[in-house]
Amino acid sequence: MSDKAYFVHESSYIDEGSVIGAGTKIWHFSHIMSGCILGEGCNIGQNVVVSPRVTLGTNVKVQNNVSIYSGVKCEDDVFLGPSMVFTNVINPRSAVNRKKEYLETVVRKGASIGANSTIVCGNEIGVFAFIGAGAVVTTDVPAYALFVGNPAKQIGWISEFGHRLEFDDNGKSICPESGEEYVLLKNKVRKI
Repeated sequence: MSDKAYFVHESSYIDEGSVIGAGTKIWHFSHIMSGCILGEGCNIGQNVVVSPRVTLGTNVKVQNNVSIYSGVKCEDDVFLGPSMVFTNVINPRSAVNRKKEYLETVVRKGASIGANSTIVCGNEIGVFAFIGAGAVVTTDVPAYALFVGNPAKQIGWISEFGHRLEFDDNGKSICPESGEEYVLLKNKVRKI
């Protein structure tokens, strides 16, 4: 451990011009490129690449073998599962430089993205949404939505604690773990 307010394993690289919050840990063989902002208390697993100008909020958990490309913004408390990947160009070609065509992808507060998932650029993952392992997300994902498959489709709703929500005839549901109440109205969920 150095005198810095964050930890970096000796096998990892941190480029100049990145801002790393207190309490963040960056593990083996990872590379944080210039212009990144990593919030406080993040955990960056082994063999992670964070490309230039990526922003991660507070308490973001990035598991092993994740690539976070330019154009991605993750808000607080986001979970990125092992070997998931973001894209940043819709139509990549090796011989065509499209760096000026990077699309923004936003992952909202508390969302979880499962192992081996792919998030196609230009989409927004809503607050506390849950993307199942191996899903390929090609559209925006609503807040509290549960998406699975290829291409990913919504199969239900999920609480902030990660439990499936079952709504009654009045459009209300209670999280079995927390007791928090949710309401479904016009195909949108919100906590009440």
